[in-house]
Amino acid sequence: MSVFPNNTTFKYSWRTYQQKFLDHLDEYLVDNHLHISAPPGSGKTVLGLEMMLRLGKPTLIVAPTLAIKNQWIQRFCELFLDTETIPEWISSDIKNPGIITVTTYQGLHSVSEANESDESSEKSTKISAAEMLKKLAKQKVGTLILDEAHHLKNAWWRSLMEVKKTINPTVIALTATPPFDVSGTEWQKYIQLNGPIDVEISVPELMIEGDLCPHQDLVYFTLPSEEEQKKIDYYHTQASSFFEEIKKDNVFLNAIEQHPIYQNPTEHLDWIYENISSYTSGLVYLNFRGKIIPEIHFEIIGDQQKYIPEFDFFWMEELLDFYLIVDELNFRNFEEHRTDLGNRLKRKGFFEQKTISFYNTKNLNKILNSSIGKLQGIKEIADFEFSVLKEDLKMVILTDFIKKEYLNNEAQNHLLLDKIGAVPIFEKLRRENSQNKKIGVLTGSLVIIPLSAKKIFDELCSRKGVSGVSCTLLTYDQNYLIVSLSEQIKHDIVHIITEIFQSGEIHVLIGTKSLLGEGWDAPKMNTLILASFVSSFVLSNQMRGRVIRTDKDNIHKTGNIWHLVCFDSHDSIGGQDLGIMKRRFKTFVGISNKENPTIENNFERLNSGIIENKEQIVKINQESFVLAENRSELVRRWKTALDKGNILVEEIEIPSGNMVEMDEMRMDYLGKMTGNFSKVMISSFILFWQDLLLGLLRNVQSMGSIKSFSIFASLLGGIGFLVYGVKFYRSFKLYLRCKDTAKQIDSLAEVVVSALIYERIIRTPFENLKIVSSSDKNKNAFCYLEGGTQYENSQFIQTLQELVSKVDNPRYLIKQKRKHFFKEKDQYFPVPEIFAKNRKSADFFKKSWEKAVGKSELVFTRTLEGRKILLKLRFEALLKRNGRIEHLHKWTR
Repeated sequence: MSVFPNNTTFKYSWRTYQQKFLDHLDEYLVDNHLHISAPPGSGKTVLGLEMMLRLGKPTLIVAPTLAIKNQWIQRFCELFLDTETIPEWISSDIKNPGIITVTTYQGLHSVSEANESDESSEKSTKISAAEMLKKLAKQKVGTLILDEAHHLKNAWWRSLMEVKKTINPTVIALTATPPFDVSGTEWQKYIQLNGPIDVEISVPELMIEGDLCPHQDLVYFTLPSEEEQKKIDYYHTQASSFFEEIKKDNVFLNAIEQHPIYQNPTEHLDWIYENISSYTSGLVYLNFRGKIIPEIHFEIIGDQQKYIPEFDFFWMEELLDFYLIVDELNFRNFEEHRTDLGNRLKRKGFFEQKTISFYNTKNLNKILNSSIGKLQGIKEIADFEFSVLKEDLKMVILTDFIKKEYLNNEAQNHLLLDKIGAVPIFEKLRRENSQNKKIGVLTGSLVIIPLSAKKIFDELCSRKGVSGVSCTLLTYDQNYLIVSLSEQIKHDIVHIITEIFQSGEIHVLIGTKSLLGEGWDAPKMNTLILASFVSSFVLSNQMRGRVIRTDKDNIHKTGNIWHLVCFDSHDSIGGQDLGIMKRRFKTFVGISNKENPTIENNFERLNSGIIENKEQIVKINQESFVLAENRSELVRRWKTALDKGNILVEEIEIPSGNMVEMDEMRMDYLGKMTGNFSKVMISSFILFWQDLLLGLLRNVQSMGSIKSFSIFASLLGGIGFLVYGVKFYRSFKLYLRCKDTAKQIDSLAEVVVSALIYERIIRTPFENLKIVSSSDKNKNAFCYLEGGTQYENSQFIQTLQELVSKVDNPRYLIKQKRKHFFKEKDQYFPVPEIFAKNRKSADFFKKSWEKAVGKSELVFTRTLEGRKILLKLRFEALLKRNGRIEHLHKWTR
């Protein structure tokens, strides 16, 4: 029997994927867990509430923030009870649970950690963990809903596990972003609490069902202001100055040259092994300064070619790190020089928190991230979108800070807007508002609404039972009101302002990511500007999720998501602001701007190309405006791209530089195959052309018997044909396995899958799995696993990445002997960590390797000989600086 009122029911119809899910609910609940992964905007909250009703037991709902906590209560009342009045049986106080109790992870944990011996004046309001659990048990709580379940710090996990253990509830876990990037131990904890993922829904799937609106990511490039550019130029000038100084500093040269590792390297092999980068930087510098590098150093690092790279900023950073941070003891005779150099680096901002960097400094990044050039960019985007959508514009601008200091009580506000924040953005748009846009601000401590919205504001306050709210006119612009955030309205202000925004009385709403980021919902929003610097996997995806939701009142809704980038012309990659943006784009999939549209997750899908000058920036921004304006074309592009696939796969992209060893292996097999084929031909000639040979040898007196020679030749030819025929077949098979980049990565992937099945990381039957590999014109390799669960596919990608990454410090190596220009050459591949935990697992990995790739040896690196090999490999990896291995998500068939 359900504990909820009989008339409690969802008042709308279910989406296709939701109905399909609910139809199979009993199957998912077999293990008393239900774990759903679906994108922001897919309706997980409503689905969670429906499952709560169907289970019919008192429920504890745990959310990550107060805003989301309140949202659960609001959604239930509006969509299931059809009222705005919260019934008394719904509690938001974990210390006094009701039929439905909604709390935050932090709130639950703080009670669990309460100290019963606390003698403070607040003791009467506190309860112990035991009392809380007792109250939950007394209330007969039987359902535990974990919203945004990825928010599980270790301490919170312990508190939740204690709750789970005590009341033994049905656990419903909801998340948009499963934490696949955590360690194996953390993942196991995550699964222990939430259960395995039962249902996975992707953005393209929801687009097909019409549960998300067509949307696009657009980048607007800005340039630093004149003042900011001067600071940037100064930083780069100072960096070059330090570089020139170090190149000529004889005290510094003397310090490096006298270090024991260069004087007596064989006596410091342990130190060299642990600090290979520092050791190498010294060799690079000494070589640059014209010093002869003794033979012993090349023997230690196994560098037979005696190649030493050019001294550049990378090696200077490594060398200064060695001199100032890594080894204070052996440079103690140069303390005065070290102190002076370190202080000057700190004053210039190149040495912070024990990190030396000349192009990725905190101060330089801050200039780019918070460039006031972005204010002008925001203004131009807002003006453009309003010119297209007019009164239908519902734009949200998310930023990191409020910056209240840019308000004043004067008759005019002419404060210089030299920082990014909610108030500076508001002021920029307000001061240059020729289109008369209605602008609002919503943050935790400051709320501003247009005067024209006062009537609806009062109506919404009345509905919420809030009275006597004080509003004061903005002293320098009486078209705006500042809302006084008293205790009586704080609880409802977000909901009230959101309703005003949805009604159209605010065209542009400016807020902070902490308040309007995760969990906030405004389905009518059609434009988002991300003026935030955050690049985290979870929050970036959550913020985009605000605008991709469908609007039941507008079936033709589309969404534009604008990203701001300040471009640094001094940096070869465009600056760290662009770097952050590229990392952000790895966290979500979207439609590409290519002529033949695709659905994928990288920055390259925007098709902006390489930016080299200001003229290109203007061109790219204009192209973004063209895309933003043509929303009907956006709908067509999504349809075209969706028709190309039926599944979203996670794919690994491996640069060709990481596949050099496999290419050398191909040449080795080709050589063996050619040699064996020649020997087969010779054997065939001896076996089948005896008559010709006999005719030629009839007069040879030394042969005692022509007949015996015939038998001998037949035997020799037959044996040769069989032996070399088998060898040719084997080498031919191995050559086919690595004849091109796609085949090479396919062979390695086969090894990984086989070993992961052995380790029971992959539990899907082998016959249901398919390795899909390919390569491009640049010989970059691509690979993904088809048929496994989301977790299995992710683990496959992570493990394959370890196998093809540069060698760091693995416990085991796979060794293969190769012939290189008639010389023997050893090749090494790291055994991924998951297979290196014990000898048995490593041996199975070796067997899988030999089956797919070829004969090999297993090398244990925790020996003296193994350490020498690692030293050589780490040195080689340091010199190569291979391209970055990427994870891509693509919609495909």
